[in-house]
Amino acid sequence: MNVKIIPFQQHGDSRGQLIAIEEKINVPFEFKRVYFMYETKKNVRRGLHAHKKLKQILFCVHGSCKVHLDDGMEQREVLLDKPYYGLLIEGLVWREMYDFSEDAVLMVIASDFYDESDYIRDYNEFLKEVSVKNAKEK
Repeated sequence: MNVKIIPFQQHGDSRGQLIAIEEKINVPFEFKRVYFMYETKKNVRRGLHAHKKLKQILFCVHGSCKVHLDDGMEQREVLLDKPYYGLLIEGLVWREMYDFSEDAVLMVIASDFYDESDYIRDYNEFLKEVSVKNAKEK
């Protein structure tokens, strides 16, 4: 599965903490879009899609949430509960964010602008895309 946790360096002193996010330095791609989710209601799942090409890093900058990841062959659950850990997701990976704490703020850094044609929003279509990709790679 093409995902990994990236630790970001914390800079802090008696005044508090700071995390710097820098393109091609600690983020391994150029980014064009940053967005965040907050006030997510209890028992709501966000995401529910995969991307064909987009790369993303997810940070829970406040509170916590869980991320269900599925590449069509393997599934993983990741807890995001520290603002200095980012979850890098590349390639065809279905993602669902859930179990948001009441105070959760989930920030996403994306490699490109919003493009609806890059989304796969139907899980069965996602599985078809994965099998086509795997067949091409063999």
